[in-house]
Amino acid sequence: MARSDTASGSESPAPTPVNGERNGSKKNKTRNGSKKHARDNETNGSIGPSHPGERRSSVSKPARDFRDMPEAPPPKKKKRKTSTTTTKPDNALVIPTTKDTLPALQPEESTEQVSTRSPSPVIDFDGLSRPSLGTRKRLEEDDAQKEIRLNRIKDAVRTLLECVGEDPDREGLLATPDRYAKAMLYFTKGYQENVRDIVNGAIFQEGHNEMVIVKDIEVFSMCEHHLVPFTGKMHIGYIPSNAVIGISKLPRIAEMFARRLQVQERLTKEVANAVMEVLKPQGVAVVMESSHLCMVMRGVQKTTSTTITSCVIGCFERKEKTRNEFLSLIGVNR
Repeated sequence: MARSDTASGSESPAPTPVNGERNGSKKNKTRNGSKKHARDNETNGSIGPSHPGERRSSVSKPARDFRDMPEAPPPKKKKRKTSTTTTKPDNALVIPTTKDTLPALQPEESTEQVSTRSPSPVIDFDGLSRPSLGTRKRLEEDDAQKEIRLNRIKDAVRTLLECVGEDPDREGLLATPDRYAKAMLYFTKGYQENVRDIVNGAIFQEGHNEMVIVKDIEVFSMCEHHLVPFTGKMHIGYIPSNAVIGISKLPRIAEMFARRLQVQERLTKEVANAVMEVLKPQGVAVVMESSHLCMVMRGVQKTTSTTITSCVIGCFERKEKTRNEFLSLIGVNR
């Protein structure tokens, strides 16, 4: 009689797994293990890649290689504060600071040299244009003081003639001190003149925005280094902002700054700044060509040499085409 395994209650053997099922179970284990590893990383605070093929973010964490980490800036040195408190001895002299004793404790007047140039490049506080140290005193003196000033210059010229070995009493030199004193005051009359007085309101609203040039303005000035003349020509150009200035005012402005003890570089700049401040145009350009007798009559004695200086402000400085147009119109850029 045949036996039945079921009737006996014995378990039947487990079926043999198929290859596909065995591989699937391995994948599940791997997937479960990777999830567990990622969960452990999150718990530990690391934000590394979930699998080797994924690129790790370099924004949230620095690079693993210490050479890729940015260098920290050097620490700033703190300045040590030095205490200025000093202990006074018991027998130290204590000076009261009452109103009665303050005048006696006033410091002596400082002997530092005061600047003779005004903060403004053109107009000073009382309207003078770049005054020198004695300009106001000369401007405000009466006839008697003017005569005293003239006599002082004449005495100085007479002394100069004696020092060079001449006889100031001979016929040709008798009136030389007086003539030279008056000429020197004329050569330096620009110190007492004012740009606003020279312009005299000759500014007109014409709606003109094209270049205006006054060229070949004759200029005579005195070299402040050797007190000998330098002469030449000045070219002044500007581009208006609707307002134009009377064309005769430009040579007058140049004359005012030239009738001083000057150097050519400063003279060029002063004329450009004056036109810019008075007229407020889009730009100003000034070029000066001159011959200096201090290097013609003495020193290197180069009679054919000329010195050219320029000053460009505003659009002439910013725009090369505008600057080149000005230089070509005055005949320098050729």
